Amino acid sequence: MNNTSDLITLIQSRYNKFSKGQKMIAEFIIEHYDKAAFMTASKIGEIVDVSESTVVRFAGALGFSGFPELQKSLQVLIKNKLTTVQRIGLNEDIDKDTEKFHKKVIRNEMNSIKYLLDNIDASSLDEATNIISNAKKVYILGMRTSSTLANYMGFYLNVMLDNVRILNNSGVNSLFEQIIRIKEDDVLICISFPRYSSNTIDAVKIVKDKNAKIVAITDTEASPVYELADVSLLAKNNIVSFVDSLVVPMCLINSLILNIGAKERNDIVESFNDLEIIWNKHSIYQ
Repeated sequence: MNNTSDLITLIQSRYNKFSKGQKMIAEFIIEHYDKAAFMTASKIGEIVDVSESTVVRFAGALGFSGFPELQKSLQVLIKNKLTTVQRIGLNEDIDKDTEKFHKKVIRNEMNSIKYLLDNIDASSLDEATNIISNAKKVYILGMRTSSTLANYMGFYLNVMLDNVRILNNSGVNSLFEQIIRIKEDDVLICISFPRYSSNTIDAVKIVKDKNAKIVAITDTEASPVYELADVSLLAKNNIVSFVDSLVVPMCLINSLILNIGAKERNDIVESFNDLEIIWNKHSIYQ
């Protein structure tokens, strides 16, 4: 199959022709393609309760020479993700059930948070915390929808640390003019989710060449920033429609912020005491 980005559409278009077992595989891949891309045929069969041979035949039904080719196609799909138009098409439930779409969205978020809870890597979280706490300067980068996460994280880190800077790609100074200041004893926190920003990837490569530490907050091992980072924190980011969900990444970032806060507790208490005086003086809160 030449057009890998159309894999999900292909599965949906052939869904009604699949056997019962193949339909179960199709549903699993559409819901969990990021996991399926790194699973064996045997593992997928075990999860959906079909035989390994059924998974292999499913790959053949899609026109692949075998399961490894389907797996490779899934991995490329993760890297390139779906276009906005294709995301809109995912609104249609594959089994055409009568469940309200808003409930599907909320349930999807709940399942993703549960997945984060069950799979969060505490050692990586601690490693990222130590890197950030020990860095001379902390730079935070997030482009497009990820900029919301970068600004949120920067707001709280600025309260705890006095060396935080949020990078952006607007105004007088371009992104690349800002990152040239990064040194070996600094850290770049890179927040990158599909569809991955080319500017973000290029910036991370430049920082990598400067031997600065890189903490990546991204979705899967197939993310282009994963292998470039010293430590990566993964937040599964399911696609429901054209809107990028920030729920799970925000949850992961909150965990990291609180982890850093526990390490910097004394400084935080002092900072918030000073802020409370200012807030009260200027009636910031009612």
